[in-house]
Amino acid sequence: MSGLLTLGARAMFANQAALQTIGQNIANANTVGYSRQSVVLTTSPGQYTGAGFFGRGVDVQTVTRSHNEFLTKEAAASKSAAMADSTRADQLSRLEKLFPTGTDGLGYAASQFLNSMMDVSSRPSDPSARQVALGRANELAQRFANAGQQLSDLQSGVVSDLTANVGIVNQLAQQIASINDQIAKTRGTGHTANDLLDQRDRAISQLGEYVAVTTLPADDDTVGVFIGGGQRLVLGNQASTLEISPDSYDPQRAVLALNEGGKSRPLDENVLTGGSMSALLRFQNKDLQDAKNLLGQLAASIGTRVNDQNALGLDLSNPPGKGAPMFNVASPRTLPAATNQRNPDGTYASGVKATIVNASQLQASSYKLTSSAPGVYEMTRLSDGLVRTVNDGDTIDGFQLSFTPAAPAQGESFLIEPVGTAAVEMRRVLDDPNGIAAASPLTASTSVDNTGTLTIDSVYAVSAGFDPAKAPMSIEFGDPDPANPNNVQYTLTLADGSQLSGVWSAGQPIGNQPAAGIDLGFELRTNGVPRKGDKIALDPTTYTSTNNGNAKAFLNIQTQAFVGQRQLPDGSIAPGSTISDAYAAAMSDVGARVQSANYLSNVSTTVASNAESSRAGQAGVNLDEEASRLMQYQQSYQAAAKVLQTAQTLFDELMRIAAR
Repeated sequence: MSGLLTLGARAMFANQAALQTIGQNIANANTVGYSRQSVVLTTSPGQYTGAGFFGRGVDVQTVTRSHNEFLTKEAAASKSAAMADSTRADQLSRLEKLFPTGTDGLGYAASQFLNSMMDVSSRPSDPSARQVALGRANELAQRFANAGQQLSDLQSGVVSDLTANVGIVNQLAQQIASINDQIAKTRGTGHTANDLLDQRDRAISQLGEYVAVTTLPADDDTVGVFIGGGQRLVLGNQASTLEISPDSYDPQRAVLALNEGGKSRPLDENVLTGGSMSALLRFQNKDLQDAKNLLGQLAASIGTRVNDQNALGLDLSNPPGKGAPMFNVASPRTLPAATNQRNPDGTYASGVKATIVNASQLQASSYKLTSSAPGVYEMTRLSDGLVRTVNDGDTIDGFQLSFTPAAPAQGESFLIEPVGTAAVEMRRVLDDPNGIAAASPLTASTSVDNTGTLTIDSVYAVSAGFDPAKAPMSIEFGDPDPANPNNVQYTLTLADGSQLSGVWSAGQPIGNQPAAGIDLGFELRTNGVPRKGDKIALDPTTYTSTNNGNAKAFLNIQTQAFVGQRQLPDGSIAPGSTISDAYAAAMSDVGARVQSANYLSNVSTTVASNAESSRAGQAGVNLDEEASRLMQYQQSYQAAAKVLQTAQTLFDELMRIAAR
């Protein structure tokens, strides 16, 4: 009788435990990260009697969870990669808005400004035409400055997001350490703490959304969590903390650091391969800097080119003078590493200064100068990794280096940004309409005795090498060139009586022909064809209000490929891009990054979804399966209850018989 009661009781307990587990599964069917739990039942040892061994029912051995370590790690890793790709795609989408097309673009504003000089060319003394040109110049400068400020705002947003993410990561790390401690304390029970294990897996998965992690199990069932190629974040019940530190060169940029025992150690962004924080760091240090340099290159090139051209003409002041700068062009920025040596007063012992000497050769890049040995300095162009050995006074990509107050010592380094602040600091500095130097310093006129069809199209200075003291000058055409009868020989006589010989050809300017040995710093362009004996007089400009030579020179800026010229190893200059082409290239560069980032985000999101589906397919709750098991154990429970009921009936009957 006792065996029958024991058998029924054990069966009822086992089925009750199974039903409770099923109810737990059903209740958590929609809980993220929950692993399906199952009761493990084993046969109770039989009881020996003279008639043999009689079974004593079933025992509950333990409760297990459906868990696959490989699928869990794959799901967490793919989610980390998807979050990194999604975060970078979002940031690049914001960046793309700073490079609008059409009438909102910088290229359009530059064209409008240069086109306004056409009206100045038609009416050089008209104040309204000059005021319109200044208004267009101001609009161009404001667009550059606004774009530069928005880049700074994006940088501030990245630092803010990183700071918020670091707070969440530290909370999750502390949570994992706490769960580790609770799990270690349950080790002696002989059973696994399923709910705690689920909580830890969920916390690790959430942590991976911010920074890629690797895990290593320990003998006490705790898990070590590592980031950045093996840096300890959680070990046992101890958690380190992440923090945001200023960049070694630029304090406006952020660096991720790991604080262990009060010591902060910066983490290399290249080993942070997943999570939103690695994407934010990559966006900050690569995409954002490239965009800043692209805009800065355009701003510095346009601003300098316009200022130089204005300086080559004469304004409407009395007496006429050289044109003043129209735009502010920011000086290159040099940033010493925080580890460089300092003087007792806190100033740096060494320094590097960069000065723009040829804005047309400025590249859309930052540079890193390091001293690898005493007196040995290496310059790395960060956009393409080109390394060059430099010295004090060398000119690199349009800017000149100067070591002041002292040359860098061995081990010191500097970050040089020739165009990094050019966009945000661009502004119009010329307010007086009369300051537009529309007049050329030379006035050309043809002789009334000329017999050819030659007429003057324009004459203007093209370089600072133009010397007004060489005027007045005269040009007299001679016989056709023997090498080409369509060309005509000429003699150019300077004010001091010296003469230069050249060959006139249709479409080619006079006065700026270095290949022919004539480099006087001005260009005279003509229409028609001269005949022998025809003459042109070149005199200093007297009436600036009626001269439009330099205004015509402004119109040529639109078609000149002066942005991003490169000096080749043989000393020749590779042509750059026009303003429109340079801006179009910048838009294409950013647009290509956005397209690539969106594609990667879609792919990685799909991979992460599939990985999670695979994990959930094995560890998740299937309501249909649970319903089937529920019916199974309900019937088993009812059968066990029937056994107990039968045993109770037999016992009662025996007691009744014994009482007679």
